[in-house]
Formats: sequence, structure tokens, C-alpha cells
Amino acid sequence: MSFATAVVRHDIYKEHLANYPHVESPQRLQVIYDMLDGEDMAERVLTVSPRPATDEELAWIHSPSHVKRVAATEGKPYASLDPDTQTTPHSYEAARLAAGGLFSLIDKIFDGTVQNGFAFVRPPGHHAEKDRAMGFCLFNNVALAARYAMHSHSAERVLIVDWDLHHGNATQNSFYEDPTVLYFSTHQFPHYPGSGNLTQVGRGAGEGFTVNVPLRPGHGDVEFYQIFEKTLAPIAGVFRPDLILVSAGFDTYVDDPLGGMRVTPKGYAALTRILMALADGCCAKRLAMTLEGGYHLAGLRESAEAVMRELAGESILTEDDLTSLAQGAACPIIDDVMRVQRPYWSSL
Repeated sequence: MSFATAVVRHDIYKEHLANYPHVESPQRLQVIYDMLDGEDMAERVLTVSPRPATDEELAWIHSPSHVKRVAATEGKPYASLDPDTQTTPHSYEAARLAAGGLFSLIDKIFDGTVQNGFAFVRPPGHHAEKDRAMGFCLFNNVALAARYAMHSHSAERVLIVDWDLHHGNATQNSFYEDPTVLYFSTHQFPHYPGSGNLTQVGRGAGEGFTVNVPLRPGHGDVEFYQIFEKTLAPIAGVFRPDLILVSAGFDTYVDDPLGGMRVTPKGYAALTRILMALADGCCAKRLAMTLEGGYHLAGLRESAEAVMRELAGESILTEDDLTSLAQGAACPIIDDVMRVQRPYWSSL
């Protein structure tokens, strides 16, 4: 049987922070795994087994001292690496398998087994700096995945799209002077972690390869769709990545307890459709997503299902939905982004 899309999943991911009171809880994956186990979804999706990232691979993004610090938590009932970031006995194992799980998905995409996929892993990653765990994150899964694609599959350019509510400070910092990775982020601002303003565009050889879209609370499907269509799409069309990676956080969901955005499952499906079209035009449909935030359990399940159906070619969107999104009022931030980015991207 052939599949258009794949998922990475493993029960070890649910062991991270098991029996520990934290908003980034194992229940987040349980509701997604329950959705994936439904007969309607299970027969349409290939399940990919993860393998652990090696120390050598982790060193592409993280310092040896940071890796050792996280490794030292293995087997301990509890450790705190940051005011928001704790570990339990199996957290280190889960974190290595989270990064390695995304590697395994990328292997399947590059060898043609599937066109795209979603790594439903924990802990998340986009706040994990070179030498610091923070914001619920231990290792930076998506940043490591970009390096993995370059080292193992000869990718020359990688686009990272981050639609999480929170700015991916560590992903930005990992590639701030690197023109081979384009980082594009929509995020609530000002908000944790405080980075991601319009004028953070990269430095040195990487100047112009960081695109930040800081948003006030209250934006929903139309605004996000317009931002992706009018800023991301023309920039990505010039950059022409060999792979598109997505830090897919669902904390922009309309009822998420940590955010103030108003995105619905149809909105996430529409953003996924834009990314799939970009991947089709630029990089042989190669698109890999990884889970970041999202803390409203019912909304997380419904939103993840909408994305998976889009990836599998069974969209929940109607033509009327797409017309409404395309004809909606443009978000004023688009003009600001264009003003800042136009010196680097003539396509804007």
C-alpha cells in the first residue's frame, strides 16, 4: 500500500513529564494518537518509527555541555533546567527520540516513500538554545532537522516556517548568520520569549534570511492566510528550498489557554495547503512538520486532524472557505513586513 503522508509517533514521548503537573502534558499526544488510531485515519497514514539522535548530531546545534546537562537528568525523578522546563526519568530519552524521529521522517521523504509527514513528538524544541533548555524545550528538533537534511541528504537550502504562538528564539538564533536556512515566523508579540520583532532580519551573510511577523492578539484564519500568501509565498518562491520544515504549534487556536489568537482547524488546513503548494513548486513536495505548542486538548486534536487530512489529500476545506480567506481584509502587518523585507526580496 502506498501513502502520501506519514507520522512519527512513539509511546516514549508520553513518558516525558508523566505524572507531573505541567501544561505541556502527555495528554497532548494522547488525544492526537487517539485521532490517528481511528479507522478512518489509520489506513491513510504510514507510521514511521523514530531512532535516537546521536551526540554528534545534537552537536550540530547544541554545545556538548548542554547535551551533558540534559543527559544528566536521565533516570532522575525530577529536575528543573529552567523555570518553565522540567524533566522526569525518561525525558532525555524522549528528547533524543524527538529529534531523531524527525530525522527518520526526513529519510522517508527524501527516499520517496512519502511526500510529506508530521512528527508528533515531545518535548517540543524551538525555544531550546545552543547552551540552554527553555520554554518547555530540551533539544531544538526543527533546527537539528535542517542540519540533518543538509548532512544526510545534500539539501542546500531549507525553509523553516514557524506558526507557533511563541517566537522560536532558538531556531532564529541557530541560523541568524546563515543564508542557507530561511526562517519565517508568525507569533504573538510582545509575548514570551520577547524576541522576534520586525527588524530582526539576520546578520552578516544571513541578513535578509530571517522574516518575523509579530502580531497583536486577535488575529485569525483570514489574517494568517493573507500573511502566508502575500509574504511567505513570494519569498519562498525566490529562495527555492530543497525542503520545507514547519514548527507547527497549535497554541494560536481560538480557545488556547496560553494565547490570544483565533485560528480554527480550517485555518490550519489552509496554511498547510499553501505550504504544500510551495513544496510542490520548489522542492518535489518535500514537507515535514513537527509538533510544538498547543494546549487546548480538543482544539489540538481537531486542528492536527485537519492538517493531517490536508497532507493526505483529503481536505476539510471547501471552495467557499478558500474564497473567503483569499478575499478577506489583509492584515496591516503585511505592509510593515514588506517594507522591512523588500530590500532583500525583490518579489515583494
